Amino acid sequence: MAGLTFVMAGGGTGGHVIPAVAVARELKARGHRAVFVGTRTGFEARLVPAAGFEIEWIEIGGLKSVGMRRMLRTCSQMPGSLARVSKLLAKLRPAAIFSMGGYAAGPVVVAGLCRRTPIVIMEPNAMPGLTNRMIARFVTRALLSFPETARWFPADRIQMSGLPVRSEFFHVEPRSPGERLTILVTGGSRGSRTLNNAVRESWPLLRDSALAVRLIHQTGTDAYDDIARDFADTGIEGTVCAFIDDMPAAFGQADIVVCRSGAGTVAELAAAGKPSILVPFPFATDDHQRKNAEAMAHAGAARLVTDAEMNGRRFLEEIRSFSQRPEQIREMGDKARALAHPDAAAKAAEALEEAAVTRC
Repeated sequence: MAGLTFVMAGGGTGGHVIPAVAVARELKARGHRAVFVGTRTGFEARLVPAAGFEIEWIEIGGLKSVGMRRMLRTCSQMPGSLARVSKLLAKLRPAAIFSMGGYAAGPVVVAGLCRRTPIVIMEPNAMPGLTNRMIARFVTRALLSFPETARWFPADRIQMSGLPVRSEFFHVEPRSPGERLTILVTGGSRGSRTLNNAVRESWPLLRDSALAVRLIHQTGTDAYDDIARDFADTGIEGTVCAFIDDMPAAFGQADIVVCRSGAGTVAELAAAGKPSILVPFPFATDDHQRKNAEAMAHAGAARLVTDAEMNGRRFLEEIRSFSQRPEQIREMGDKARALAHPDAAAKAAEALEEAAVTRC
């Protein structure tokens, strides 16, 4: 099977766009054409053309966690976006639509359902997003990362595929904890105020505790100068950086990762087999980060600490607990790796091909 056209829906954030690009690359390798639909204001505007794929533009905004003015504007944009996508689908005649969810996917999946085009969605969070919840009954296939998500979709249409992750994470070698624990703290590319403050508060506590630790702390650009200057005077072994270019290598050095619990992050932790202390971002849409962290903790792969609870003392307590039971590090790492899906992009491409055959 070759030469089919697939439409890729979902944008706004890198978490929606990057996995879709990975699936598009897999489709291209199989001889197919992938055409994206998105907005000029989302991450897709930069990432999709850079990856060498076509993109068609619509104007649409979000509906959740936005003000009334934004909501009214989005509602006013919906008819035009639906008309635009309907004409596009009539022109492209895609064999199936792939959706990562998000507000940019809404008009595409609605127009696709009206045309009875097969819809394959990838839902990487334990709690599905609004778009995917709305169309759950109508999807041809739902590709999931957590068993907890299955209750939202028809049982005969779900598949545990995971989320595409860079191959380097799967090549991170397991570590046997030594006398000194290496702790990687990252709040993402922009950093996390909660995690940054907790680490700063922990410095004198770590010195007084005499725990043997090494810190690798990604602060984000805004907080870097102050934290790096003050850390240099602590005498604690470690590195402070604004941004880590090679995150798989940083994972490879770490015994434990302290981080947020977005879908991409937890997929990387699973791929690398890293135990983690997850601190969900409390304002994430539908509280999906907390649900991701709960799923990881329930599997024995992570510990969950709420944003309100994470401070310097709690940071110290969690690290001390690991140092007292180093066997937990390997056990939790093994349980994290058991959740990994190294062939997620290939599974998504196969699901799209199967949906195309079903349509025919």
